[in-house]
Amino acid sequence: MSAPQIPVILSSSPSSAATIGRDLMRRTLRMMILSRTLESKLASLYKAGKIVGGVYLGTGQEAFSGSLGCLLDQDRDIFAPLIRDQAGRTAFGEELIDATRTHLGSAQGPMRGRDGNIHRGRPSERRPAMISHLGSAVSVVAGMLIARRMQGSLTGVVGATCVGDGATSTGAFHEGLNLAAVEKLPLVILVADNQFAYSTPRERQFACNSLLDRAAGYGVGGIEIDATSLVSCLTGIQTAVNAARSGNGPQMVVGRLLRLCGHGEHDDGSYVAPELKNSLLGRDCVENGKVELIELGYATAAEIESWQEEASEQVQEAVAIAQKENGPDPYCEDWRAVSTPGMQ
Repeated sequence: MSAPQIPVILSSSPSSAATIGRDLMRRTLRMMILSRTLESKLASLYKAGKIVGGVYLGTGQEAFSGSLGCLLDQDRDIFAPLIRDQAGRTAFGEELIDATRTHLGSAQGPMRGRDGNIHRGRPSERRPAMISHLGSAVSVVAGMLIARRMQGSLTGVVGATCVGDGATSTGAFHEGLNLAAVEKLPLVILVADNQFAYSTPRERQFACNSLLDRAAGYGVGGIEIDATSLVSCLTGIQTAVNAARSGNGPQMVVGRLLRLCGHGEHDDGSYVAPELKNSLLGRDCVENGKVELIELGYATAAEIESWQEEASEQVQEAVAIAQKENGPDPYCEDWRAVSTPGMQ
């Protein structure tokens, strides 16, 4: 497989960084580092047999997901993350303990130890749980936005979700996107074009030159970015969020990158060609982000090292708490639905 070129629609120049600002770039990189640290620990726990079920990592997608989480308003926006969106979850306010409790089956977690590791959420905080039927969250978020409109509380609200390139081949994605376009909903869809739908390469999924063609087909605004660059991610996603919030209807951001791990920890990713791994798509966004901040004078190497140490301490604490907690007891549990009053 030949390594595809990255069509960088937004450059990662210093002028682009100036529109983002120092504080936002620093916060986003910290969320990326925290997410990478957490997921590395979860992978170790999985390999040690401490986690039942699958573990799916967002390695290589932290800049794309984390930028969205940092650019959304936690007090009013809606965010439906996918399996590789730990960085976005963390940036949007999910506490580390929610992640560790869910993966370790604690009854004190947001899903009370009843559901799979990635199917966690807090609907009352506008974070619906992830749906394994990929693409479905597009219509879910669209429905939540329509509900807000019917309640008269949609003004200034943005709904967002993330999908992979494989999800854009599902009927749910197209139906949800069409609905959002017709209703002119303030929906932002991030498409992580990570080159594979599990092990199926993109040329076996679709024949269009760019996934932006799918947005254009529904009258949806779109932009394609180099998702290995933190500056490019923040600039592009900020443009999309602002456009949706300003009443310009749904927006799609396609991020060109490579998943730097297997589909899950059970998959070695041996189907990824070496030339693809060594291409521009295979660059590590976390390492790139560090370089970008240092070159811009927004952080020092010593500061970034301290962030990594702090992240390690936070993750260790969250894991230690969750490991001491009990799982659900089927003999005394109250098996009510999540939507029942009093539940999260």
